[in-house]
Amino acid sequence: MSSRGLRQLAAQTRVDFTLLWRNPLASFFTVVLPLIFLFVLTALFGNELVTPVGPRLASRFVPGIIALSVVQASFVNLAVVTVFRRETSILKRVRGTPIRPWVFMGGLVATSYAVIALMAVLMAVIGWAVYDVDLLWEAVPGLIVTLVIGGAVFCALGLAFTNVVPNETSGPPFLNLVVLPLYFVSDVYVPASDDTPRAITLIGDIFPIRHLAVALQRGFDPLTDDSLWPVTNWLVMAAWGVAGALVVTRWFRWTPRD
Repeated sequence: MSSRGLRQLAAQTRVDFTLLWRNPLASFFTVVLPLIFLFVLTALFGNELVTPVGPRLASRFVPGIIALSVVQASFVNLAVVTVFRRETSILKRVRGTPIRPWVFMGGLVATSYAVIALMAVLMAVIGWAVYDVDLLWEAVPGLIVTLVIGGAVFCALGLAFTNVVPNETSGPPFLNLVVLPLYFVSDVYVPASDDTPRAITLIGDIFPIRHLAVALQRGFDPLTDDSLWPVTNWLVMAAWGVAGALVVTRWFRWTPRD
């Protein structure tokens, strides 16, 4: 990767990041909606101590909402933007310009990572300042690895999912049809407990969203006995990422479907 390519990538990332914030609908679903979910969950379930010595209940909600933010910033936003650019022939025109395809797509991926980092920090700060949620500092390296892997996996899956979206108006409904049911079985809104039906956890274990949420929970729950390095969760997510990358390599379209 040459220095010229890096400069082009930085410039493209600035453009994509600016376009995200200039799109009220995209910025709402990517940034504002996760915050609303956090406030609603704590309002509904309270923020009492889980045990007499802590932690508070919000410590179970924060990592799930961070996982939701990762999915929204990478899988959902990347797929919606890519389908729109494909169906309006922007991707087709890019192929005829000197800009390298990996630079053009890399700007979207880099923007996803920027939003992921922003939302992870924002959620952690709000959790600490408003809901007395403590971050386990010894778990921070593992959390960073989880976010890096999660971002890559869901970016790959987002690009792969563009193959089944017929047009730009179908993008949000298609994506919501996929992610909304999975949020409920993937420890995103409410973590699984001993009373959770086994069928629900089995379904969640198949898909990468639950593995992302569970891996993030280790950084906020001092009562967990799990390892601070959730290798099993990383491997499951990575397997989905490899599958998504293979689909992108084989079937990604730069031209409109019609």
